Amino acid sequence: MEKGKTSTTLEVKGGPVYVLCMRDHHGRYPALTVGQLAQRTGVATSALRFYENRGLIQSERTESGHRRYPRGVTRLVAFIVFAQRAGLTLEEIRVELEKLPAGRPPRGEEWARLSAVWTSRLAERIAELQRLQRGLTDCIGCGCLSLGRCQILNPGDRAAALGPGPRFWLGDAPSEPGKQRRP
Repeated sequence: MEKGKTSTTLEVKGGPVYVLCMRDHHGRYPALTVGQLAQRTGVATSALRFYENRGLIQSERTESGHRRYPRGVTRLVAFIVFAQRAGLTLEEIRVELEKLPAGRPPRGEEWARLSAVWTSRLAERIAELQRLQRGLTDCIGCGCLSLGRCQILNPGDRAAALGPGPRFWLGDAPSEPGKQRRP
């Protein structure tokens, strides 16, 4: 750089800085900015704004209009992310989150009630994923008859009588050798 000239670019080196969270004089943890929430949860700021626009999370606004999130929102965001990974839609997630209390972090028993609603849905999803995993190397009842196991589990494409699609992935059981299946 030439003598007498200054740089207009601010360069910051190093990775993220995590600060120990201290309570304020009222015993509360300070609210998080959208950037701090993104850093803590690993979710992009744009996704956090999207979740807020969809009514999944809420922020308060400062006098200058900046978002501030209570620390309890970190758990909501974690819940949203994992519920999506489990195959739940944002609308399903929103409907269930509306059942939680407003204005305070949910207690353990409230989270337990919410999770109980989804237990059967998650069990179905787990079973579906297990069928998918087995089907990667086994007959899925789709009618291809291309794997050696297809000749044993779906001889002559008997699964077609059960309906369209990969019948074994959809939950129908393959026929046992020597037994006839009933549609």
